[in-house]
Amino acid sequence: MSATDNTTDTPGKRLGGGATIVLRCGAALAVIALGGWLFYHETRGKYLEGTDDAYVYADTVTVSPKVSGYVEQVYVADNQEVKAGQPLVRIDPRDYAAQSAQFKAQIAAAAASEDAAKASLLEQKSAIEQARAQLSSAEEDARYANTEAQRYTPLAASGAETQEKLNSLRSKAIQANATVQQRRAALDAAEAKISSIQAQVRQAQAQGENAHAQQDAANVNLAATDIKASTDGRIGDKSVRVGQFVAAGTRLMSVVPSAFYVVANFKETQIGLMRVGQTASIKLDALPDQPVIGHVDSISPGTGAQFSLLPPQNATGNFTKIVQRVPVKIAIDATPALRRLLVAGLSVTVEVNTRTDQNQPEQSK
Repeated sequence: MSATDNTTDTPGKRLGGGATIVLRCGAALAVIALGGWLFYHETRGKYLEGTDDAYVYADTVTVSPKVSGYVEQVYVADNQEVKAGQPLVRIDPRDYAAQSAQFKAQIAAAAASEDAAKASLLEQKSAIEQARAQLSSAEEDARYANTEAQRYTPLAASGAETQEKLNSLRSKAIQANATVQQRRAALDAAEAKISSIQAQVRQAQAQGENAHAQQDAANVNLAATDIKASTDGRIGDKSVRVGQFVAAGTRLMSVVPSAFYVVANFKETQIGLMRVGQTASIKLDALPDQPVIGHVDSISPGTGAQFSLLPPQNATGNFTKIVQRVPVKIAIDATPALRRLLVAGLSVTVEVNTRTDQNQPEQSK
């Protein structure tokens, strides 16, 4: 047998020294990687809860008219930025201006009626004073006539005075007493008329107040013909045109404010350690290279299914357990420049770091 036959390779001698070193290095790297992953998982990874069932939202304001009419002017264009109080649409105000003028005339008429009633009241008070003075004079005349009749009665009985004289005095006394009754009735009638005139004054005042209220309502409607933005934002979904007739409540456009936030629908198994204030990492599909930081603003008090039009009723029929989703509102901590790039409805991916010591649930005692 030749020398070469004695050098036949055996399984233990197939790998050289270099290959063994490579294998050992690879194993070491694998162990290090696994250890690093385990360290990351235990210290951070297991506390991260993420979902791609999340979208950008904004509290959109629908712009609708309070009054009906023809659109006279549209002041804004599609997607235009607006400020709170900025005019958006003007409805033809002529009908409402005419109503306001009509009620203004009614106010003037009611004021004139009130003035006339107050003047009548003053005249009546003067008439009462005059009737009271006439009554006082009549009562004085009646007292004198009665005194004279009483004084002449014994004289006529003794023959010192004639019976005709006594009869004349008695007749005058009767007339004087009748005049007193007449004057007293006139005074009572004049005083009673005061209440009627005062009622006329109050009626005129009530008519004036009613006309004032109607004019205020007309002025509100007149002011409502100028539709203004209630908040800062951008115009969206604009459908109004000049010359279009719009009814009260018709949707004309929307104002989308710049205060965007994210609603992330986490699984119910993910929110056990989630608390308000925890940091959230937001990745927008539209801006994949632009990291956005936010924080948990609030957690919904119910799952999405509970607020649906037809909530599930699991008390009857067959039951299949389905993991529920809980909406979580994420506030976006972004610069104004980044906020200008956001659009309501964008898809995002959210990852919340639930490792916050002070937010950990209390252990049962």
